[in-house]
Amino acid sequence: MPLPPRIHSKRGIHDSRFLRVEEVDLEFSNGERRTYERLTGSGLGAVIIVPMRDDDTVLLVREYGVGLDRYELGLPKGRLDRDETVEQGADRELKEEIGYGARHLRILTTLSLSPAYMTHMAHVVLAQGLYPERLPGDEPEPLEVVPWKLSELHTLVAREDVSEGRSIAALFIAREYLAGRFSAMCRS
Repeated sequence: MPLPPRIHSKRGIHDSRFLRVEEVDLEFSNGERRTYERLTGSGLGAVIIVPMRDDDTVLLVREYGVGLDRYELGLPKGRLDRDETVEQGADRELKEEIGYGARHLRILTTLSLSPAYMTHMAHVVLAQGLYPERLPGDEPEPLEVVPWKLSELHTLVAREDVSEGRSIAALFIAREYLAGRFSAMCRS
């Protein structure tokens, strides 16, 4: 495997409330030089939560996605707040989006959204031992909570309103973890 490219410089070229576009001047191990653009986030990261109502039932949310201009069925997710652990952020997002807290939270892995041009990473968190508790959230409308059987995951991913890759990946990872075929990441 070749050595990673050497970064010669980085400069911001556009900022929004959530993202920053930056140019990165790189030199590859073969001497080739290129300038890439990438989206950088706040650096705090995000969580995507797999809330299990029981051993086979996950709770999904139906939420409007402006990128596709339609409602999508997926997992609860959100950005981490400053001074918040991954577990605290996952529990808060659960309470805000589906009206449940979790007695047991386990970080399974971390997923990138698009490593070719984004720095954004999302922690996949399995939530079990759910109990009712609601916190006010930042969604513009109440989210519909939809129970789904993990044993019927193949029918879920065939739906037109299920296209968000992180949700699909997180559901498969959680299913494999619960079946004993996947080991959660180690935290140092």
